[in-house]
Amino acid sequence: MAEVKIPRPDASTQQLRVGRLVKAHGLKGALKLELYTDDPDRRFTPGAVFTLQVPTSSPWHGATLTLAELRWYNGQPVGFFEGVADRTAAESLVKAILWIDQDAEEEPEEDAWYDFQLVGLRAQRDGEEVGRIVRVEHFPAQDLLVIDTGEREVLVPFVSAIVPAVDIAAGVVTITPPPGLLEELSEEPTTEAEPAPDIEEREL
Repeated sequence: MAEVKIPRPDASTQQLRVGRLVKAHGLKGALKLELYTDDPDRRFTPGAVFTLQVPTSSPWHGATLTLAELRWYNGQPVGFFEGVADRTAAESLVKAILWIDQDAEEEPEEDAWYDFQLVGLRAQRDGEEVGRIVRVEHFPAQDLLVIDTGEREVLVPFVSAIVPAVDIAAGVVTITPPPGLLEELSEEPTTEAEPAPDIEEREL
């Protein structure tokens, strides 16, 4: 899964979403990670400080985490963080999303977009405009493009199977939504269901 180059809407500085804490590991406060970066050696170095995206009801709301060590177990990244000393503390962090401040001198990467670059782009399907992006919603599982079709707002998963192309210069995103996403499904019965597309997280 590629690094998500979208800044947090509520952040005063540009930040990058680089991972999610998915499960407590062992008894010493370690947590398994889902990485949203192709360069974990750069993002997850000892001493790296992460801003947490958690519910307001979480005891970690407004806090940061400092990485003590990143280890790999059977190909799975596991993080050890300062102040997270036992499994109970680790379990209270499950589903938290990790954000880091972006280096102002960092070179931009291919297929990397910010919210402000995406908002306002025209969404096209089969060469026809179907609406405009009005905002981007960030959720643990994936990001969603909110497209105003003129009649309603539609949530489009920002994954490569549904959003195959983004052209900032042309002001256009190409979408290939499944039937019923942009319009009401026909009430006529079908004899065979179409297979769902393979979903791969969009490289942002």
